[in-house]
Amino acid sequence: MVGEEPATHGIGRSRGGLSTKIHQGVDGRGRPLATVVTGGQRNDGIMMADTFDDIKVPRIGPGRPRTRPDAVLADRGYTSGVNRSYLAGRGITAVIPQKSNEITARKKKGSKGGRPPAFDVQAYKGRNVVERWFNLAKQWRGLATRYDKLATTYRAAVMLAAVITWLRHITDTT
Repeated sequence: MVGEEPATHGIGRSRGGLSTKIHQGVDGRGRPLATVVTGGQRNDGIMMADTFDDIKVPRIGPGRPRTRPDAVLADRGYTSGVNRSYLAGRGITAVIPQKSNEITARKKKGSKGGRPPAFDVQAYKGRNVVERWFNLAKQWRGLATRYDKLATTYRAAVMLAAVITWLRHITDTT
């Protein structure tokens, strides 16, 4: 598990339990590329960099694995200035809607608030791909109900769901 909590830490009710979060990076076809599991008390936005650090897509020919997507389609939980700067610094297009309180704060500052960040509505419609993966994962009773008490066993179940997703895509192409 990536993050501040050790991999053997429990995810009982006091450590997240029924609010355990899965931070998932998927490709354009819904195949998981990176997974980070945290307790429910962790902020979504600060986990973006940790999730991206786990992405390594091997190239077909020689060369280093690819670690940067062309664009990131994320929900409002990831719309912080830190995340936008992180993505811009890596040359990644951020397609993340702003929270209403951020819009209000920017407008309250007037011309000193700056311009709103670019937002491509058409590209954002593709975010349903990651939502479909989460809906598929919720079909697993163990993942949906979060019965596991250890982070390692819960993450193992998430990884098993990811492997099954990849296997479905591999068998569809042959």
